[in-house]
Amino acid sequence: MKNQQNGFGLWMLAWPIFLELFLQTLLGTVDTLMVSRISDDAVAVVGISNQLFGALTTLFTTFAGGAGILIAQRIGSGRMTEARSIAILGVSISAGLGIAVSILLFFFAGPIGSMLSISPELQPLSDIYIAYVGGGLFLVGMSVALGTAIRNTGNTRGPMYTGIAVNVIHIVLNYGFIFGAFGLPQMGLAGIAISNLVSRLIGTAVLYVLFSRSFEIRVKVKDFAAFSVRLFKEILSIAWPLGINSSSWVFSQLIIYSFLAQLGAEALAVRTYLNTLESYCFALGFAVAMAGQIRIAHLYGGGRTQEAYTGAFRTLFVGLAIVTANMAILFLSGRQLLGFFTNDPVIVSLGVSLLALNLLLQPAKMLNMAMGNALNAIGDTRFTMYISVVSMFLISVGCSYLFGIMAGWGLSGIYWCMIADETLRGVLVLRRWRGRKRLRSRESEAGFQSCRPEAQASI
Repeated sequence: MKNQQNGFGLWMLAWPIFLELFLQTLLGTVDTLMVSRISDDAVAVVGISNQLFGALTTLFTTFAGGAGILIAQRIGSGRMTEARSIAILGVSISAGLGIAVSILLFFFAGPIGSMLSISPELQPLSDIYIAYVGGGLFLVGMSVALGTAIRNTGNTRGPMYTGIAVNVIHIVLNYGFIFGAFGLPQMGLAGIAISNLVSRLIGTAVLYVLFSRSFEIRVKVKDFAAFSVRLFKEILSIAWPLGINSSSWVFSQLIIYSFLAQLGAEALAVRTYLNTLESYCFALGFAVAMAGQIRIAHLYGGGRTQEAYTGAFRTLFVGLAIVTANMAILFLSGRQLLGFFTNDPVIVSLGVSLLALNLLLQPAKMLNMAMGNALNAIGDTRFTMYISVVSMFLISVGCSYLFGIMAGWGLSGIYWCMIADETLRGVLVLRRWRGRKRLRSRESEAGFQSCRPEAQASI
């Protein structure tokens, strides 16, 4: 079977995912650039608030991730009706959890900002941003679930086109609300939040239309009333470790951001700007890892375990080459790029010094993501959960406080701790994948013999 069959070739899946991620990163960059025209304080508020939103987003995207893996596996084994039912259930649960989270953020924005150690002078800005953007997080939950289901059917272009439309709308509204153009009121950070909500609402509506047409039997609103206990348990068995894994990463980053808040607004601003630049460099590598997960789940579902095994290494090698090259370019042009965001020489100098450490951090992250996604694709989500919880909180968080705050190493110390965490987890998931434990179990269950050395791989 060729790579391109049924749209499950690595590059056919990866390039639309990359373009979508690139556009999402562009959306974040536009926000950062436009907010920087307000003040560096506003940038700091957006940076730490977005870490909170990312942490909470994992609560209602957990089911989407678990459902996506099962959708690809079912399609690989030819069980299209079950794939459709799993997709519907994943969207329903994610939407329900998203609504609950949005209500919490809208009504308790002030206390939540205080919990994040946001300084009193930044509190008024954070109250507005957390309430407005956080109140619309249910749209993120729905769009993530819808987009995940659509991609795992092999259609990665639909979410990409939707991303293009959302970006154009968001940029236009941002400009209008910040500068008072197009007859819109000049609203500053509140305008950014409103622009965010409107563009997300439109994007979610478009994704729903695409989702409803992604299966042989069209999805209707009444279908969301159906609930299968068996499928729910199956999704949950994959999703809860996946969710804890994702939550551990995001909450560890949130805690690290609270450490940065103790270092001051400059440290927060530097990390926010670097996050934006790093996202561009890692976007294609991340897309390759996501495409690899979809493809491996599809192959695993169809019993083609040797192709799944070797496909993970192809994903890794391609991703490492891309990420390393991109980070080298960023390192060489970092000062000029940071100059687009701020004229503060202290922030620029600190940011440039940290870009060298990214030459180690980003390849380690690619190793961890490529092999971790491969394990997730075959349902081996508990192993990645165990090592993530231990490593992230002991090494990434614990050592960041020890060296970054107590020892006074600042941002450099925190970056070294993140490098150690990503490298350790990457090595462990690589060893787990090479052991083939889950793949051999799959062969025994289904009677497949495709993992023998003489089997031919089609990659």
